[in-house]
Amino acid sequence: MTDYEKIYNQQANEYERLVAHEDYQENIFTALKQIKPLEGLDVIELGAGTGRLTCMLAPVVKTIQAYDISAHMLEVAAAKLEESGLQNWQTGIADHRELPVDDQSADLAISGWSICYTAIDYEETWQRELGKALNEMKRALRPGGTIVILETLGTGHKTPTPPDEMKPYLAFLEKEAGFSSTWIRTDYLFESVEEAKEVTGFFFGEEMIENIISTDPVILPECTGIWWLHV
Repeated sequence: MTDYEKIYNQQANEYERLVAHEDYQENIFTALKQIKPLEGLDVIELGAGTGRLTCMLAPVVKTIQAYDISAHMLEVAAAKLEESGLQNWQTGIADHRELPVDDQSADLAISGWSICYTAIDYEETWQRELGKALNEMKRALRPGGTIVILETLGTGHKTPTPPDEMKPYLAFLEKEAGFSSTWIRTDYLFESVEEAKEVTGFFFGEEMIENIISTDPVILPECTGIWWLHV
């Protein structure tokens, strides 16, 4: 099994190299703009990791505060943001369930591929832990603010095929928490099958290469779900 804790605490550079290959179609940014105009927003990001969404949003939003539990991941994010020359950002270490932010201080609270761990890591109490994270996001938002959550709906699949361990969590977002949802393709693009194997193996396992749908160019399909709630 993939040791996600080890990856997030020790392999940030490898993780950054992996996610840099995803969504070559740039569908994520397009989808986010359709959910909520991004210009001029104050944004809080949970589980920012190596700054994938942070670097996407920083050029267009007013401010962005990017939090993650892993200082190792945030070091990569901060380096990328510093290189951009932008000054409207800050990073900080924080758990999803206890954000160091003021009440009603943001217009958008966003989290990519991270809130799921409040469900997956707490088998017996996941609804309570998830509720804490969602309540923190709501607390941080001004009236009319929006929560956006992105999660995988299946690597190596052309249509949504969520991992079994995530199905109760995803159903909760829609049926219990009132989120709307959509899905997009965020395929990985590589120069060669050899590169695909080298870049993805540590995270997905080498058998994932069998799901490549094109070898010229080399494309590994990925489905991404997006859930949002206007509060």
